[in-house]
Amino acid sequence: MDPRSGFCPATRTFRSLRLPIALPPEDAPVSFPSFALSRLPSPLPAHPAMVDASTGAALSFAALLARVRSLAAAMRGALGVARGDVALVLAPPSLDVPVVYLAVLSLGAIVSTLSPLSTAADVARAVGLCSPSVLFATAATVSKVPVGRTKLLTVVLLDSPQFESFLHEHEPAEADGPPPVQMRQSDVAAICYSSGTTGRTKAVAQSHRRLIASSLQVPSARPRAPGGPVVTLLGVPMFHSYGFHMLMRGVAAAETTVVVTAPRGGAAAVLAAGARCRATQMFVAPPVVVAMARGGGGGPEGFPDLVRVDCGGAPLSSAAASAFQERFPGVELSLALGSTEGGVTSKMVGHQECRRIKSTGRLCSGVEAKVVDIISGALLSIYKQGELCIRSPSVMLGYVGGNETRISAFDSDGWLKTGDLCYFDEDGFLYVVDRLKDIIKYKAYQVAPAELEDVLHLIPGICDAAVIPYPDEVGQLPMAFVVRQNGSNNLTEDQIIDFIAKQVAPYKKIRKVVFVDSIPRLPSGKLLRRELPSPSCHVQDYFLRL
Repeated sequence: MDPRSGFCPATRTFRSLRLPIALPPEDAPVSFPSFALSRLPSPLPAHPAMVDASTGAALSFAALLARVRSLAAAMRGALGVARGDVALVLAPPSLDVPVVYLAVLSLGAIVSTLSPLSTAADVARAVGLCSPSVLFATAATVSKVPVGRTKLLTVVLLDSPQFESFLHEHEPAEADGPPPVQMRQSDVAAICYSSGTTGRTKAVAQSHRRLIASSLQVPSARPRAPGGPVVTLLGVPMFHSYGFHMLMRGVAAAETTVVVTAPRGGAAAVLAAGARCRATQMFVAPPVVVAMARGGGGGPEGFPDLVRVDCGGAPLSSAAASAFQERFPGVELSLALGSTEGGVTSKMVGHQECRRIKSTGRLCSGVEAKVVDIISGALLSIYKQGELCIRSPSVMLGYVGGNETRISAFDSDGWLKTGDLCYFDEDGFLYVVDRLKDIIKYKAYQVAPAELEDVLHLIPGICDAAVIPYPDEVGQLPMAFVVRQNGSNNLTEDQIIDFIAKQVAPYKKIRKVVFVDSIPRLPSGKLLRRELPSPSCHVQDYFLRL
């Protein structure tokens, strides 16, 4: 293996340059809760395990473990929950939700995490895919579950006296830990849902080993004051795969995790929480980084203890990354590539790596990758673009329910096909060009919308932008939807087209610009291309610019 790039000429694959992580032997009967408990110091840490950012309510590690044991005992005894059962969690963020997650996992049951903002149709699809036997909801969310299914489910409302009694009044048979259940690391631990940005939502089965690996692949940010506490702000939803794994990671790392429970506060609520709790590190989505770069949160003085910001869930433009680093020169902005199906694939670690703002970092510990030519299928070396395929302990087991199968997600050798067009440089840094499904095919060329969107964000006066293909007799042409900033209504289509033409190769030029009020995105910042207006609605006023 080339020690600089991680490329192995014999296998034509890339290996991680990180130090190995200490995973348990694959055949060891270890669940994530038992692994996390084994890593906690004795006596238990004095600092809180969880803090509610809105109320300031805190859970000590002792109280957290006591509630997990009590709830697990109640689920096993009063509800009859057993290994392999699925518990669907449809509840807004609170300190009760991680207790539910850990209690379910300790029984060998499966956590299915779903957004409390899901529509009734979304919930119906999720229920159909994961077939839960028990539902954890609230009085406000339970009505979203199909009536016919609630009759078949054991329903527990987190805002009910029954749940309160489950947390405090049930003594497990073993006072020192969760009920002993024989589990394999390969057993399904969680069912998370892909965003469905390019199709219907898929239910992704994740193993206990993946949870263990995820907790080890992301190192803690060292506090600025030696010996000080690590305070982690979870600024992403805990039902999302990203938030779920980082929430569980905080327990295994014995950190204080501050959870944002504001119902609709957006980036402002996340920043206010981070400043209030004096966060050491923050797990956030791109909109929060963009807000910080634009002055949200009061600048560096508002975050005196902040060491690192981990940004994931969606791509971050290089313009926003540069603006953040200029405003927060002493804070690491750690970008990463990850997915519900593949886990954390690559990540930046340390100030030096974080300077490469166009990259998503180096491969995480335990990750192998190959870059496959999308036409010939040949395995490619450095600086060659192709589909990224990966193997790692964090790769999903497969899809649950529906018509999705391993055949479409994995190649014949068991590598997960990510659908990302990528390349590695000579130092082992990974660069994502775009999603293969989104590539625009112009004559014999391939144009990446993400590259053009990155350039569009460099134009003063543009607040947001998205690029899609426009049909033409030569194939497809790049077309941009643009949101202008307030006070920038004088920015014209011609100015944008001319600016882009000077920055990119001729075949990549944007040929049409349509101004819109907003770009459809998930709360994570991920672009919903399929919800953009159809290009056909603009045929009447379209003209080709040579």
